[in-house]
Amino acid sequence: MRAASRPYPPIADYALIGDCHSSALVSRAGSIDWCCLPRFDSDSCFGRLLDWKEGGYFAITPRCSARVTREYLAATLILVTTFRSGRDEARLIDFFAMRRGGRLNPRRELVRIIEGMRGRMELEVVFAPRLDFGEVKPWVYRSGPKSHLAVGSNTALRISTDVPLEIVQEHDLRATVHVRAGRRLHIGVESFAAEESQSPGRRELTGARLNAHFHETVRWWRKWAKKITRGGGPGVNVVRSAIALKALTYAPSGAIVAAPTTSLPESVGAERNWDYRYCWIRDSIFTVWALANCGAEAEADGVRRFIQRSAAGNADELQVLYAVDGKRRLTEIAVTHLDGWRGSRPVRIGNAAERQFQSDLYGLIVELSYRWSERGHRPNAPYWAFLCKIIEAALARWQLPDRGIWEVRSRPLHFVNSKVMCWAAVSRGVLLAERYSLPAPLDRWRKARDEMRAAIEARGVDRRRNVFVRSFGGRDVDAALLLLPAVGFVPYDDERMLRTTDVIMRELTQDGLVLRYLGKDGLRGAEGVFLACTFWLAECLARQGRRQLAQTTFDRACACANDVGLFSEQYAPRARQMLGNFPQGLTHLAHLTAELALKDARSAEPADSAGRRLRAARRPTRSRPRG
Repeated sequence: MRAASRPYPPIADYALIGDCHSSALVSRAGSIDWCCLPRFDSDSCFGRLLDWKEGGYFAITPRCSARVTREYLAATLILVTTFRSGRDEARLIDFFAMRRGGRLNPRRELVRIIEGMRGRMELEVVFAPRLDFGEVKPWVYRSGPKSHLAVGSNTALRISTDVPLEIVQEHDLRATVHVRAGRRLHIGVESFAAEESQSPGRRELTGARLNAHFHETVRWWRKWAKKITRGGGPGVNVVRSAIALKALTYAPSGAIVAAPTTSLPESVGAERNWDYRYCWIRDSIFTVWALANCGAEAEADGVRRFIQRSAAGNADELQVLYAVDGKRRLTEIAVTHLDGWRGSRPVRIGNAAERQFQSDLYGLIVELSYRWSERGHRPNAPYWAFLCKIIEAALARWQLPDRGIWEVRSRPLHFVNSKVMCWAAVSRGVLLAERYSLPAPLDRWRKARDEMRAAIEARGVDRRRNVFVRSFGGRDVDAALLLLPAVGFVPYDDERMLRTTDVIMRELTQDGLVLRYLGKDGLRGAEGVFLACTFWLAECLARQGRRQLAQTTFDRACACANDVGLFSEQYAPRARQMLGNFPQGLTHLAHLTAELALKDARSAEPADSAGRRLRAARRPTRSRPRG
């Protein structure tokens, strides 16, 4: 693996900036090493994250040894990186420009501002784009007094700046600059189609305009963050996770990408490398639940509508994931010319999970509408017709094995989580029909719901230990079982649920962090602990009244965030390094719901009362399940 010796920074070294259309990752050293324009799922124009030599980058770095600190401006996605060397200090401000009305008409503008704070600091600026995942070195030429164009393939980037950049070998721009206290330098990068590169009327971005866009972007993010009614607190908090989730939203359609990156490995040097720059129905619905619970209801409605449109209003057309515009065909291919992060190959674009059968989706979609109805939103006639098709599909297919929530690439199994979610589709459908007197074959649905429950309780429970299991007839547990109470299949303090939670803590944890499952799944290499599952455990414990244990679990997971409060998908406790695509939406939404559960637990009852409730739940009498 020829990339293994190259200086790939840890995943934790990166911070996210974005505009709800596209995004970029900025390293602690001040280098943009990943950026796809104009959309999350476009080919990369800066891709050093996946190939240190050929991927391309945009760096603004001190030429001296410097201490680095960084933070987001409060309630924004504007990153401020501060470099200090002795008495000299400068800071770098990075953001994508936001504006009112930008949902359909974004600025598509990446802004970098260098500001001298104390003394005098020398920095090097290198603009080295590589288009089409590093395959194309663009032609770079001067296009105005203070601007250059980089054109290649179907992409054009225009860089406007008061930094005196010089062209290097027709493909790169470089400069060395000195900043003193009070001096500001500005760089704006715009993206557009290559054929527009010669369009008249494109004005250069001046320093004054970029400063104005900075203040407009501050106002935009802070106005949005005011929606978050249950945030606050230092460090990793609800507002920071909510902003990260908002940044992963594709504004024109309402879709939410799982992560803005592809092929950051779950196991370094192995094949567990996936493209997450798409909208998973499951992740999006989880995100909606989380955001709606803390005030962001518009995003919930956007996802609901996106799912209905993408499935063409038909359950038979439903698939696991879609492109951010609803496109269905996401053929998975390996990009063989890229090294991969620290030699982790293959680098993949597209995702073969698009065609998997995962029956839990039926329950998630109906559950979304059920929770939406609890906020006073009655399903209209076309949407109810769509939901009825989803429910009938769940009834027709619930007895089939599937790939499950974890999208295993080994043989399908009768996953208990999937069966419960099919049950939830029917159960919530009955409740919706009863609540709003909607037309439905209620007698048939009620009978099927009861039969499904009986089958799950007969085949999905290990009778000897009295715990739920991963799949029918098995004995192993799975972290997805922590989700069973969320859809009303059992109360959180049901004796079987309490015992299942204990077994998960005993058998699936490493250093207090939770693995998804044990055993083979058809892929080579081990994986790290799954941070979303750890937050699920914390939420489950909190809602069971075990507040101290919940807080300990929650704090352990929070300690896996980086210095600006971002989470990856997985974590290697012994190596203390992030793994998987980054930042991971599922982790952030699980963090958000766990934090809200802990707040609810703290306000609901004192700790001694919670302890009495837990002891009562552990008595041999069995709690009566809902539904």
